[in-house]
Amino acid sequence: MTHHTKSFHIAFQPLGLRARFPEGQSILECARNAGVDLVSVCGGNGTCGKCKVQIVSGDVSEPTQRETDVLTESGINKGYRMACQTFAKSDLVINIPAESLSALQRLQVEGLEIPLSPDPLVQSYHLELSAPSLSDLRGDDIRVMDGLGKQHGIPCHTMDEAVLRSISSTLRTNDWRVSAFVREQEVISLGAVDGPSLGVAIDLGTTKVAGYLVDLQTGKTLAAKGVMNPQIAYGEDVIARIVHARKSPEDASMLQAKVVESLNRLSHDLCREVTCKQENIQEMVIVGNTAMHHLLLNLPVGQLAKAPYVPAVSGAMDVKARDLGFLTSKGAYVHVLPNIAAFVGADHVAMLEGCHAWDAKGPLLAIDIGTNTEISLAVDGHITSVSCASGPAFEGAHISHGMRASSGAIDHFQIIDGSVTYHTIQGTKPTGICGSGIFDILAQLFLNNIVDQSGRIIQDHPRVQDKQNIREFIIVDKHETANGSNISITQGDVRELQLAKAAIQTGINVLLKDRGLAHEDVSEVVVAGAFGNYLDLSSVIAIGMFPNLTLSRFRQVGNAAGMGAKIALISGERRQTIQKLTRKIRYIELADFPGFNDIYMKAISLGHNQMGYSDKIQ
Repeated sequence: MTHHTKSFHIAFQPLGLRARFPEGQSILECARNAGVDLVSVCGGNGTCGKCKVQIVSGDVSEPTQRETDVLTESGINKGYRMACQTFAKSDLVINIPAESLSALQRLQVEGLEIPLSPDPLVQSYHLELSAPSLSDLRGDDIRVMDGLGKQHGIPCHTMDEAVLRSISSTLRTNDWRVSAFVREQEVISLGAVDGPSLGVAIDLGTTKVAGYLVDLQTGKTLAAKGVMNPQIAYGEDVIARIVHARKSPEDASMLQAKVVESLNRLSHDLCREVTCKQENIQEMVIVGNTAMHHLLLNLPVGQLAKAPYVPAVSGAMDVKARDLGFLTSKGAYVHVLPNIAAFVGADHVAMLEGCHAWDAKGPLLAIDIGTNTEISLAVDGHITSVSCASGPAFEGAHISHGMRASSGAIDHFQIIDGSVTYHTIQGTKPTGICGSGIFDILAQLFLNNIVDQSGRIIQDHPRVQDKQNIREFIIVDKHETANGSNISITQGDVRELQLAKAAIQTGINVLLKDRGLAHEDVSEVVVAGAFGNYLDLSSVIAIGMFPNLTLSRFRQVGNAAGMGAKIALISGERRQTIQKLTRKIRYIELADFPGFNDIYMKAISLGHNQMGYSDKIQ
């Protein structure tokens, strides 16, 4: 007699993955078999609460007591469940929150649609033109511009010089039926009828670059991809790259050429995903910190690293893409958003736009975490900004067993009932620790009294050892690792993390003290940036890096700078508004703020005991 095992279809959103699974498998098992890398620090035992998903439709097993304790009744009423404790009873549609995905899959869910009606500077117009004759001897350029005026009411009197060089062959090859792409009364491209009008938004980070291919007419994100910034070979931070660029004009040009070459490859890959060509790119918007901005545009950078630290250019700029070396349509432009200060650049401006900071009513903290962390405080439309040199620890650099977020990196860590548990990216044997895992480890060691408030590793713990006068906590024994060596966190690593934590905490405290506010006055904390999106907020709150507020006041928004760049790409109106509002932002130089040294020294301690969270910042 044949037994038929019941099976169900499960759709995993927003990744767009769908597959059939047999009855009796947990949602966590189904997700893994479908290639969805859900975070599960405890290995599916129901103790860590990291594999949270939301049931959008379909029937599942009843919640366990553990789920009720971790997710609360309110969360379960909204459809949230722990994937390792939940079993399908019908076909399902499941939404996966970004924080439940491992680092490698998060970029896939960051290409969310822009809640904005498209109003791009570049518009496409279909033209039906008559061929020249002995009675109509107008030049080809006049014929196109007359067509724009008569057929579409568009006054256009300028044509890009590269378009003029190929205008005659373009018109005749297409039998006088063409699409004209017009930007602010300038014809920047001519092509086949109904050719796509594409834009590329780039967040040019010091370490990572995120690119988005956008349909300018619909505002839809067609493809997204992240790559490493090739300039990292010449220095991990902006100061090192400024020093390199100042060696000679040739060195500065080389840094610029490296990044342009990388961005051209990125654009090519994005276009290939949707079977389009780079010549269909009609506009680019690029945002980056002030140093990345200046290096890209071949602007002088020496003054950025020397007091009083001022940009060569603060305002927005429009530059022909070809003049920078980009492969696009003939007359396409690159638009770069304005900078705020030498160390608060266009990427932070884009982040503020992406998270709607201008519209915040109650006090809002916007924190964009990276090698350099920018923080703004928005109160009733008035924004104040600071810059914190948080260092490369967030990328795993300068940490003994630190590494970037790639396969085998420990990205989540917990100590449960005295036992060490961890999750690695792609579930492989551990090879090191990436940034989010590093701060999880510090928080867990602090909460379990293995590291004290001063940051000292306590000696009397079975996993603590002194090796060649270096004290360390063994995270993973060599028998469990991919390379046969212990993975540990040393006393020096803890000190490095304390400095990074203190820099950010100081920036927050300075902004609040400047406005006479306490931590509990903050109504919302927006955490942005690739690294910020992967952080376990409870960990960074525990060590005191972020205010000790309820998690409901925090919002992790992923690459908000990329979102802001996309908004500027598809909306000319928002682009103008961004420029106007940026001029009103006030910048505070941390080192010049009264009492800076005292605020910074207090911030080095772990936890909240001496931070004045219930009072005005002293």
